[in-house]
Amino acid sequence: MSQSVERALRILPALAKGPAGLGEVADGLGVHKSTALRLLRTLQAHGLAYRQPDGRYRLGARLFALAAEAVENLDVRDVAHPHLVELNRRTGHTVHLALHQDDEVVYVDKVDSRYPVRMYSRIGRPVPLTVAAVAKLLLADLPEDDRRALAGRIDYPRYTSRSTPDAQAFLAELALVREQGWAADLGGHEEALNCVGAPVRGADGRVVAAMSVSAPAVVVGAGELLELLPLVRRTADIISREYSGTAPEPDREPEDEDLP
Repeated sequence: MSQSVERALRILPALAKGPAGLGEVADGLGVHKSTALRLLRTLQAHGLAYRQPDGRYRLGARLFALAAEAVENLDVRDVAHPHLVELNRRTGHTVHLALHQDDEVVYVDKVDSRYPVRMYSRIGRPVPLTVAAVAKLLLADLPEDDRRALAGRIDYPRYTSRSTPDAQAFLAELALVREQGWAADLGGHEEALNCVGAPVRGADGRVVAAMSVSAPAVVVGAGELLELLPLVRRTADIISREYSGTAPEPDREPEDEDLP
């Protein structure tokens, strides 16, 4: 990486902590003030830094605008889809991606299983909040007051004998999901259907989506499906890193002579 680019990039997180004078920036970089001034002026020219009337520098408005635009145009479905397809290829089971919208959790992507027995689920269709693995993952990440308020106003249908019976049991289940970092629905919605899921997180660590693998018991038992949990969690972690922009760098960056 260019030394000038690297130094300029080091300035940005320093200014994120608050306004800093030229001397502070130079000391932080370990360079002469003239070098720091040149870098700051370059950042200022591109709107990434701003010189205040008191002579100190802070982050520029253009940086915030770029960040807002990037977030607005980033669709977790686009990031996740190829990984959902790969997980489906490796397991053969149905894979879902879901988002939380108001008091609903909705499927936003689905890759069907390769066997004849199919799940009756559709993109855009809400999932049962009190039993679905993806719902538990998304709702478990809510602040405690929001979780309690939600638990107190939703219904608790008895889909099967394993369905969550009431608000107290639901809150206990969400607490467990928060602690363990994954969720399951083992016959809670349909006796013969099992599901395991993991959260997709954004750069701030909050859950932005949830993904799951589902299979009917006639194809694979609950215990065997749970054995896929490490793979499901690993896939969710990869999606999280790509979505939040924290994916590991390649082992080797192209050298100048590699570039056209």
